[in-house]
Amino acid sequence: QVQLVESGGGLVQAGGSLRLSCTASGSRFSFNIMGWYRQAPGKQRELVASILPDGSKKYADFAKSRFTISGDKVKNTLYLQMDDLDFDDTGLYYCNGILGSWTFWGQGTQVTVSR
Repeated sequence: QVQLVESGGGLVQAGGSLRLSCTASGSRFSFNIMGWYRQAPGKQRELVASILPDGSKKYADFAKSRFTISGDKVKNTLYLQMDDLDFDDTGLYYCNGILGSWTFWGQGTQVTVSR
């Protein structure tokens, strides 16, 4: 059973940083793509950043220059380094992995940025 477990969320002041982690387990195969999504209250879930096994990365416009996605294949862990956070970054952050025709989600980790 494939599981994605996020951690690292919390309360931070505007301008601060957080590092999210997502540990994958239960799969003998590498994901085709992994990414971070977020959902703010009353808004739809949106892509933050994604990464391919070859290291290619894609960022949403709001994440460019402030967020960095990375992965550690040995630890089966995906990271999201978030710097210069602002109030609009508040939301529930989800880890996502696609393996063949299957899509997996973590339970989410809350990020709250105070003004």
